[in-house]
Amino acid sequence: MPQQRMPGEERRSYIINKLKSQTRPVTGKTLADETGVSRQVIVTDMALLKTAEEPIIATNRGYLYMDKQEDETLHRKVIVCEHTPEQTEEELQIIVDSGVTVVDVIVEHSFYGELTGSLMLQSRFDVEQFISVISNEEASLLSELTEGIHLHTIEADDEQKIIQACERLREAGILYTEK
Repeated sequence: MPQQRMPGEERRSYIINKLKSQTRPVTGKTLADETGVSRQVIVTDMALLKTAEEPIIATNRGYLYMDKQEDETLHRKVIVCEHTPEQTEEELQIIVDSGVTVVDVIVEHSFYGELTGSLMLQSRFDVEQFISVISNEEASLLSELTEGIHLHTIEADDEQKIIQACERLREAGILYTEK
């Protein structure tokens, strides 16, 4: 039986509390079902919450609440990678296997400028889901727009993990080096 429609302010408060209590992404469909509204209403709610400066990000697996206090304890680095589409899974697994989160992917498009896609991949399971969605949807990777050259923002609780991930990417020939 569908949930009764929750009023706007109450729904947005519910969404914030739900996202804050979760460590994994929450889908828009889940939020819609739990609050008795359509998926499009949830998209609008997210836009309103973001304009109210709530640190919510949308990933291909759902919404995440990014606790600003948590971010201050993490080390971040932007890296440049270059590889074929077939090496995407290897690249992402190297990073997450090092205990590092792949926050996003960034490409520089000649017409649109900088394009960023939120990823928030933290485990092999996350990588497998991402690759599965790309494959099932027959979607293109952002890196295909730039002949394989792209950036990732990566983060970890220990800088050594980032150093290790970069070294492993270098060994695999994925970390970009000038030619």
